[in-house]
Amino acid sequence: MAELTTSNQDIREISERIREESAFIGPLMEQIDRVIVGQRYMVERLLIGILTGGHVLLEGVPGLAKTLTVSTLAKTIRASFQRIQFTPDLLPADLIGTMIYNQQTGEFVPKKGPIFANIILADEINRAPAKVQSALLEAMQEKQVTIGDTTYPLTAPFLVLATQNPIEQEGTYPLPEAQVDRFMLKLKVTYPSKAEERTILDRMTGDLPGDPEAILDPEAILKAQSVVRSIYVDAKIRDYIVDLVFATREPSLFNLDIGDLIEYGASPRATIYLTVAAKAHAFLKGRGYVTPEDVKSIGMDVLRHRIILSYEAEAEEKTPEQVVQTIFDHVEVP
Repeated sequence: MAELTTSNQDIREISERIREESAFIGPLMEQIDRVIVGQRYMVERLLIGILTGGHVLLEGVPGLAKTLTVSTLAKTIRASFQRIQFTPDLLPADLIGTMIYNQQTGEFVPKKGPIFANIILADEINRAPAKVQSALLEAMQEKQVTIGDTTYPLTAPFLVLATQNPIEQEGTYPLPEAQVDRFMLKLKVTYPSKAEERTILDRMTGDLPGDPEAILDPEAILKAQSVVRSIYVDAKIRDYIVDLVFATREPSLFNLDIGDLIEYGASPRATIYLTVAAKAHAFLKGRGYVTPEDVKSIGMDVLRHRIILSYEAEAEEKTPEQVVQTIFDHVEVP
């Protein structure tokens, strides 16, 4: 009983700290709302990426303000930002940098590329060829870049926010599963509502909105990331997360008749990201503990790109989202 009391006291202290440290969320949202109409789902998920250091992949047809949202968010942070337009002729050196010859000293010196920034907008990432994807993979996973024989660490916080167009186009390269798995979240960006589109019309055809104010610095982000890691996750919630991921691999254990639809289930990285993202979701809601609703809210974005469907599923025109939803509907909630 004493341990339970201490635990409850700890949770209250964490919750109080969360309320103090998350005070910037409201003003940050206000600044973003000056430019972006609606898209609250996308903005919240991008903030979860920033609060956890997890990379985010945004998928949607052109014209849904994916690039504008990322660049607007970057402007609210006093951190270095680089937008890289991915094209079929892009080279790894265009991304990470290269060695150039200094005639005065007779030595080769590194010229660092645009990847050396805190926030990277990788625009239309699926247009880049395999060698560029491989170079980006090292930066995303290891938080470092190799130029010549030397490895250079990337400055924290480091975050890749990538966009891709789902419409088949000439000159696109499907992202390798290994790289897609490095993205903590994959967002499906949808069209705005009718009312939101009318507001977009009025705002973008009149006086253009000014730039948002920068209200966050890298130190504040790193501090917030530390606070997010301290958020309490009960053992039952942890078991629930493991059950959800295991249901993608062995659905029969949970009386789910979807085994024929899944070729490969989610990896342990999904378990880690689902826990971390749920903590960040709780942070956004001003709580010091994770609830099943946090897990459910973020679960689709963590799992949709980690389940590889079978040929049978494709023949039946099933989507990863349908399979994930079936799992959430049937796995017992604590």
